Amino acid sequence: MINFLQKQVHPIVEEVSVTKQTISKNTVDILQKIESIEKEVKDLKVSVLKKLAPTGKKAVSLKGILKGVEVTDEDINSAKKSLYSKVGL
Repeated sequence: MINFLQKQVHPIVEEVSVTKQTISKNTVDILQKIESIEKEVKDLKVSVLKKLAPTGKKAVSLKGILKGVEVTDEDINSAKKSLYSKVGL
């Protein structure tokens, strides 16, 4: 009886082992794909940041450009209407 059970159980154990190996291989493949995608995203971020980086030109300061000029509420409202006329503010 024990021999009969061993003959029945052995193929099942082999099948489970093969299934575990397949799952393990699939998991490794998925992890490798994720790493590849992460690298591509990192490279894309670096590329975008390089394009956004300052070009080395000196920034022009606007400090004091309106010295002596009085800006009224009417001026501000007029500017808002001009800037946001298409948005409906």
